[in-house]
Formats: sequence, structure tokens, C-alpha cells
Amino acid sequence: MNYCYSITEYKRRKTNDVYIGDVPIGHTFPIRVQSMTTTNTMDTDSTVQQSIRMIEAGSDYVRITAPSIKEAENLDKIKAKLRSLGYKTPLIADIHFTPNAALKAARIVEKVRINPGNYVDSKKFNFIEYTDQEYKNEIERIRKRFLPLIKVCKEYGTAMRIGTNHGSLSDRILSRYGDTPLGMVESALEFLRICKDENYNDVILSMKSSNPIVMVQAYRLLVSRMDKEDMFYPLHLGVTEAGEGEDGRIKSSVGIGTLLEDGIGDTIRVSLTEEPEFEIPVAKALVNRYKARTGHNKILALKRNPINPFDYNIFKTNKVYNIGADNVPRVIIDLSSLSKIEICEIEKLGYKYIEDSDKWEISDMACDYIYIGDSQISINLPGTLGVIQDSLKWQRDKDFCYPIFSKEEYLKENKSYSKKINFLKINLDELTEELIKKIKNDKKIVLII
Repeated sequence: MNYCYSITEYKRRKTNDVYIGDVPIGHTFPIRVQSMTTTNTMDTDSTVQQSIRMIEAGSDYVRITAPSIKEAENLDKIKAKLRSLGYKTPLIADIHFTPNAALKAARIVEKVRINPGNYVDSKKFNFIEYTDQEYKNEIERIRKRFLPLIKVCKEYGTAMRIGTNHGSLSDRILSRYGDTPLGMVESALEFLRICKDENYNDVILSMKSSNPIVMVQAYRLLVSRMDKEDMFYPLHLGVTEAGEGEDGRIKSSVGIGTLLEDGIGDTIRVSLTEEPEFEIPVAKALVNRYKARTGHNKILALKRNPINPFDYNIFKTNKVYNIGADNVPRVIIDLSSLSKIEICEIEKLGYKYIEDSDKWEISDMACDYIYIGDSQISINLPGTLGVIQDSLKWQRDKDFCYPIFSKEEYLKENKSYSKKINFLKINLDELTEELIKKIKNDKKIVLII
């Protein structure tokens, strides 16, 4: 079950140092950020200009697609022009299916990325039953196709990313392991073991998926498997095609941020359907959190992980009104800084007031609760919107208002409760036996931690 050093104390996972040009990667270096060009690689000028925008936004590396040999050859012109303009940022070639393109690119750029799902195998969507010997023969076939690239990378000092993609697992992997995180991990390990046998260690790994749940499970499983084989290769994190705007940023943060919190990850790419330079500020916002992540009060260590980190399951909780159990996660917006709650403020939260009919329209993005502190509500609200108020100012006569208690207020015997739902705001240091006992016997309480 091991995938990180501790679940109660932040500590970055130990990894090898890998030099990508003059910008090394590994646990002793900052978490690197990168992006990828979206231009036609054969359009040298456009690719160079877009690369410059990425570099000036703070990208540590620039990745350029090279699906065939002609694009791989043009990387030489792109690199020469960037260097002539004074830009020394390492370049990465993204190889799709063509081993010859990888061999060419590895002689030009500082790093190549291959996808083990399609570097050797062609996708025919066939289910094949292998004997153990037949499967072993397949691994030997991979070795023969893969060894020339390792040889060139060693000769030219080129790093490599073995980048598994959930959407492009080979028929061979799918036949034996299914469309699973385990299949993603095994797909990479097949290639990684060959690298280790050949004493080629300038390798980075990734387990990318458009589903953050699958992505998190795959990385954790990869780390656990590598630890058992005494492997400490750096990891590249990313959620494939996360999208644009707020959705893309949230989706990337959920996947990448979860793993960074585990201490996993040495470089990240936030994959947005926007201009690549817009990805960099988002990536930097994520990694900057971990520059001083250790500065928190000590948390009592857990000897046993209460969850299975490799298999996603919703944590079992009580149902309190419309929160917990089978309910979807609820969204609370903090409006406590406002002295007065007006209709215009509610309309920013996914609701629209129709004056003619005196009704509210509710969008899919509407929040579920607003927290208003010690303010009062004097306007008509949407029927689905709950209001959370400080207990001392709680408007008991309003059916949609609910109190939030501090520890001291909650433990008082003379307080009153909402019959639907109550909130308790606490932190770890405030937990006492008395408080825990009271919480366990309270079927109407939701914790704000």
C-alpha cells in the first residue's frame, strides 16, 4: 500500500537526477513546469514564436510534436533559430508512432517522449490470449525495436520520457491487464526494465489520463511498483486534455494537486485547450504551493492508511439533510465579507432572478449554500439555496438558514439547533475526547474543517 512517505506530513519522493540539457529534474531540484506547442512543426517561424511566448511565460521546457521523420528533421531548424535568438530552453520531441522519427529527434533535441502503447505495437483492437512464453516473446520483440533508441540517447546524452496514455494502451496490454491503471503501469514498466538492463537511467515517466481518478491511481501504483524494483525515476504529471477555462484548471488541479500533495511529481504540464503560454501561470500556481509546504503544525502520524490509494471509493458518511451519503459534494460560497447580501450578489453564483414572474432560474453551476457570517438575509432567495450563519446571529425563523458553531458554542448546553442541519467549524488542535463523543452522537452535524 506504500505510495508516499507519509499521509500526514509532506515530503517529496526521492528520485534520480536527470539532466535535460542544462535544466535538471529530480527531487533535489524545483518542480519544473512545461508546455507544448500547437503549431505545425513544419512551420518553423510560427513554432519558434510560440516557443518564445512559452519560454517568456516561464516554461522550463518546450515540447514540440514530431509525428513523422520530416517533423523530426525540422526540429534542427527550430532549435537553431531559437538558439540564434538567445533562447537556451531545452526542447522535447513528442513522438507518436514512428521509431525512425524518435531516432532522428534524439540526435537533435534534449529529450524525446515516446508512448509505449504505440511505439512498437499497432492498434487493431484485437483481444489476444497469450501463454506466458508467448508474452515473453512479445517482450523480446519490444526489446529489439527499442534498443536502437536507447543506444542513440546514450550516445547523444538525450533524456527520454516513457509516457503511458490511458487512451492508447496496446492490444497486448489490454488483453492481459484490461483498460486499467495496472495496465498503464505494466505498459511503462516493460520499457523501463529494458532501460535498466541497458544501464540507461536518463528516464522520466508519466501515466496520463483525461480522468483524474484513473491518473492518480496509476501514478500511485507506478510508484509502489517502482519502489519494489528499486527504481527512482522522476515523474511527469498531467491530466490529458483537461479542457479550457475554469473547468480545465479545476480538473488539472484535482489530478496534479493530489499527487503533488503525496510528494509525487518532478515536472508538470497543465493541458488546456488554450494557447500554451496560458498553461504556465496555472502550473506555477500549483507548484508554488510546495515551495514551503512543510510549514504546518505537526499532525499525529497514522500507521495505517484509512483508504485504498489504488482504488477509488466514496468515503462512507452519514446523510445530514442534503449532505453526505449518496449526495453529490455540495458547494459553499463565502460571502461573509459583504455587509449586505443583495440579489446582484446571488446572480454571480449561478442564479438568475426573473423579475416579471418573481422567480429564480438555476444553472448547473449554481452553488448549494452561502456562508454570510454575522450578516442578515432580507431578500427572497432561490428555494434550493441554503444560508449558513454564525450561530449567535442565526435567524431561527427562516427555514433556509442554518447555524455554524465554534467549538465553545457547540459544547454549551443551552444552545439551540436547526432540526435539519448544523455546521461545526473546527481544526485538528481543537479535537478533544469530549468533542469527539458529542460529534459521534450528533446526527445533524456537518464538520467544516
